[in-house]
Amino acid sequence: MNLEEDKYRQYALVREMMETSEIIRAFDHSISKRFVDAIRSRKGLFLTGEGSSRIFPAKRAISSALKKHFIMPLITEGCTQAIEYDLSDFVVFAASNSGQTKEVIRLVNALRKKNHNAIFGLTSNGNTKLEEFANDCHVLSCGRENAVAATKSVIEQALFYDSLLRNLRGEKMEGLADLAEVTAETMTLPISSEITEKIRNAGLIYFAGWDNGVAGELALKTNEITRKKSAFLEGTFALHGIEEVMERKEVLIWMDPFIPDQEKFHECLVKNAGIEIIAVSTVNTIFPTILIPDGGEYAEYVQLCAGWNILVETGISLNIDLDHPKRARKIGNEYVPE
Repeated sequence: MNLEEDKYRQYALVREMMETSEIIRAFDHSISKRFVDAIRSRKGLFLTGEGSSRIFPAKRAISSALKKHFIMPLITEGCTQAIEYDLSDFVVFAASNSGQTKEVIRLVNALRKKNHNAIFGLTSNGNTKLEEFANDCHVLSCGRENAVAATKSVIEQALFYDSLLRNLRGEKMEGLADLAEVTAETMTLPISSEITEKIRNAGLIYFAGWDNGVAGELALKTNEITRKKSAFLEGTFALHGIEEVMERKEVLIWMDPFIPDQEKFHECLVKNAGIEIIAVSTVNTIFPTILIPDGGEYAEYVQLCAGWNILVETGISLNIDLDHPKRARKIGNEYVPE
């Protein structure tokens, strides 16, 4: 995708995706410092929200933290299930792009009734119920999104959590200028017509890969952008029974493939189930591969942008109005005061 051709430029979705690189470049990692003392006063950190406000930001943060020296429990769950949890020893960060998500407000109110006093919000909009009810709230700089599918806000939410954990460790957040360049390059990579054709003809699109938020978030974006059914097969889940119901013309997009498992994926899914596998990787694989730059410690951001590029190309090829799905809403379940 690009902003030179009108077939892309006409959509707010594409324009907002393409704003992401400058959001990364301008990100100030010091903005999360004011929350550090509160986190250190508790035994754990709980990241919650619904849909895109949780999948990539929270899971990417957890995956990144687990690769480093353990400092405290860091977990995520949806807001409704979290009401059942004892979060008294946790700092709670609730992310809602709109600041009006019903499940988020319901959890915050439930915690307030228990006299929890370390509830923080993360939103793209000021003067919202989340900002009103939370003990403190950070408002993102990315601005309002006009497309239904959240994009630039998802990246900035993830950057915020990234900075929060680094400030908690006393680390600097370096290399953002380079990441901005790499994400811009990735979003404008040409996707071959052969690959686009396979995806556009698929009845169902699977995403496989690490449970770091990338593939899960892209599975959600598939519904909103291409109007196709999708599923996220975490880790090597695809090798443990689902091949029984897979059908020809279905496609699996494998994000950052597990190299040792390539042959088994080919045997079980391509040879036996008859589906297509497309890899998104920094190195060539045995499958048709979309080669992307290596993002290093920020690799997940680059992978997510690559997925956006694939989905936009697919949606455009299907003549879909990327900004206006028929049923999906910008605020999935909006809070309405009783």
